[in-house]
Amino acid sequence: MRMPVLALATLLTAFSPAAFAQDCGANFEMWRQGVAEEARAAGVGETGLRALAGASIDPRVLARDRAQGVFAQTFIEFSNRMISEYRLKHGAANMAKYAAVFDRAEQEYGAPAAVITAFWALETDFGAVQGDFLTLNALVTLAHDCRRPQLFRKHLVPLLTLIDRGILPADVQGAWAGEIGQTQILPADYLDNGVDGDNDGIVDLRNSAADAIMTTAKKIQSRGWVPGQPWIEEVRVPDNLPWEDTSRANRLPVSQWNAWGLTRPDGSALADTGQSAGLALPMGRKGPAFLTYDNFEVYLKWNQSFTYALTAAVLATRFEGAQPYDPRTPEPGLDMDKMKELQRKLQAHGHDVGNVDGILGANTREAVRLMQMQLGMPADGWPTPDLLSRL
Repeated sequence: MRMPVLALATLLTAFSPAAFAQDCGANFEMWRQGVAEEARAAGVGETGLRALAGASIDPRVLARDRAQGVFAQTFIEFSNRMISEYRLKHGAANMAKYAAVFDRAEQEYGAPAAVITAFWALETDFGAVQGDFLTLNALVTLAHDCRRPQLFRKHLVPLLTLIDRGILPADVQGAWAGEIGQTQILPADYLDNGVDGDNDGIVDLRNSAADAIMTTAKKIQSRGWVPGQPWIEEVRVPDNLPWEDTSRANRLPVSQWNAWGLTRPDGSALADTGQSAGLALPMGRKGPAFLTYDNFEVYLKWNQSFTYALTAAVLATRFEGAQPYDPRTPEPGLDMDKMKELQRKLQAHGHDVGNVDGILGANTREAVRLMQMQLGMPADGWPTPDLLSRL
């Protein structure tokens, strides 16, 4: 029996390389052919296409992607480990060493030296640890895998373009998730925001501190940084706040936070510049507390982990002379297994927690807040053994 022409065309389209290029987990060779077609259509030449033809799946990358237990740490655990004396000392030294470059970066892109340096410190210890994964294999692996392909597929053609133009070698190495250079820039940003900071005719984010600083500044600007505005401020919170109205996402005028009794760490009133801010309580109302301003969203666009973003923001304030934050005395939290149990129970109550992964992400925090309100508990978004038992 002959197949109708329309049905045959649909079937051929479904199994074409271009279609496979969009399907995670599909036959790898067909999928790669689809990527090659897309790259060729985008202007990638034979050098870039040869690099793609030699790319392969790296099981080590998948293992790293499945084992990000570091983000199950509490904010205090993570930030105490990441904001080290080594980074504070060497960050200050690098800010002095490259002062002229930092000045130019702020003049051209509005990003302060302290903000750039915080990312430089956390990502690679100022270029010392840039990763030993083949970047092309890493991105091919993560784009083909079905866990988060949308995050990585968009960087494949830019990487092939950089290779094709001779900006990067085909065997360029970096982090397991495809980032490259001293501040771990993904290929699309390398291509779009790369800046030749030392004027040697090439953007080398692996070996040139000036290139890395200027490119990082431009990336920060591209994410919406507003020059001259704050990003975070440590505060003291009273016990009797209307917790249901307080969250990082619920931005209120600083005058309102003053009226509710929030103060600076030394007890003085907050400076009211007419801006709005949200209240970040990474470990609940009894733990460290921060007001987050519009520029803090840039940190979350750099890394979606709230714990990482808050740590980077706090480190930047330390480079500007702020004192260590007060950890206070937060209520005990949940280990990873208990967190998974809580996430399953929240799902059973109709709340969206995203993946049941034992990590306190944005969806789980908001689900906790909503559940706390339903149960008449202070809605601070911090999951405790008491909340788990009540569920």
